[in-house]
Amino acid sequence: MRNLVCFVLTISLLMTGSAHAGAKDEIKAAINKFSKAKSYHVSMRHSDKQGPATEADFAAPDRIRMKMPMGTQVIIGDTMYMQMGGKTMKVPMPKGTLTQWRDPANIAKYEATMTVKALGIELVDGKPAKKYRVSNTQPQPNTSTMWIGGNGYPLQIKVDSKVLDKVVGTTIRYSRFNDPTIRINPPK
Repeated sequence: MRNLVCFVLTISLLMTGSAHAGAKDEIKAAINKFSKAKSYHVSMRHSDKQGPATEADFAAPDRIRMKMPMGTQVIIGDTMYMQMGGKTMKVPMPKGTLTQWRDPANIAKYEATMTVKALGIELVDGKPAKKYRVSNTQPQPNTSTMWIGGNGYPLQIKVDSKVLDKVVGTTIRYSRFNDPTIRINPPK
């Protein structure tokens, strides 16, 4: 009974503040908050489960470190450092490669064609989260499922994509928002 009461109180707190907002407004608020995060961690796994998950850390405004089975890639500004086989290669990137995803004007373009349906509450890693189906026609037609935590940040996104005539699901988990210990420096 005590666990049920705690769960109901948690759900109530989660719903506070956005009970009157529509589902699209709640997703827009989460995207806006996410785009302003100073840092976060990402874990990405594909449904075919071939190989380990891809892990990434982001530090604003323009630093990301991705650990993949083939090696680690670090992007700082307009430079990518690719580490493979014990060697590091420095590769120039197009200007604004990372910052374009945090640009409010760019975000607004996608919001204009987005439709959202609230799907209730589910637990993600033991935490209650609001679940939504998000569909969009830009940049190409797509549908995803997004879970927003009580802190207003996305906890998880699931996307199905067609790859070589096969549907592959990707689950992206987010954590460690605004963690000051996430630092990304060029590899040595």
